[in-house]
Amino acid sequence: MKTDCQLCPYISTAAAKLAGCDLNLLSDNHIVVSFKKGDSIIKQGTYSTNVIFLRKGLVKIHITGPYSEQIVKLAKPPTYLGLPTTMGDKINQYSITALEDTEVCFIDMSTFRQLLKSNDDFAFEIIHSLCRYEIESFRRCAHRVQKQTRGNLAEMLLDMSKNIFNSDRFQLPLSQSEIGNLIDTSRESVSRMLSELEKDGIISMQGKQIEIIKKKSLELISQNG
Repeated sequence: MKTDCQLCPYISTAAAKLAGCDLNLLSDNHIVVSFKKGDSIIKQGTYSTNVIFLRKGLVKIHITGPYSEQIVKLAKPPTYLGLPTTMGDKINQYSITALEDTEVCFIDMSTFRQLLKSNDDFAFEIIHSLCRYEIESFRRCAHRVQKQTRGNLAEMLLDMSKNIFNSDRFQLPLSQSEIGNLIDTSRESVSRMLSELEKDGIISMQGKQIEIIKKKSLELISQNG
């Protein structure tokens, strides 16, 4: 499905810098595709001819390593996905899977590169996004290695509350096994730590529904690792 970028309520900060012919070019060279929960949006190692813009939904980004698959992060809209391949070798370096019903824009790679060359403001916003993503990746890597698992779990819950759902009450989008994968621990450890947090009155749980009751306590656990 094609949409008019000028009328799109999900337009990115970068695309909002475009006007006239550039905006028309973007409108003519993208399609909107819907995915159901669990659908694969892109697969690692496959050839890519598109830049992906996440406009609705929630996804996980995961990489298959030498021994197993690793969840790298969760991503919510509005954001571009797969940007490293834009100037790279056109091979997807990771997989993206929908965690809920999701809509993405597939933007033609050559069109995207043309806009980067012709529009300085658009290019600046894309570079700014890449820099922000790199800094965040470094921070996450340092925290994951240096914190104990209880601190990593607390940080993950706070991140979901603040940056994913914007609420202290939300439904976990990942299974306990996937949470363990994300913070480098076992499913059993995740289950035990969630039970301890609930017993201490820091969170309440009903199935996958979580409510953060004592945010300051959770922040202290995250900070102290």
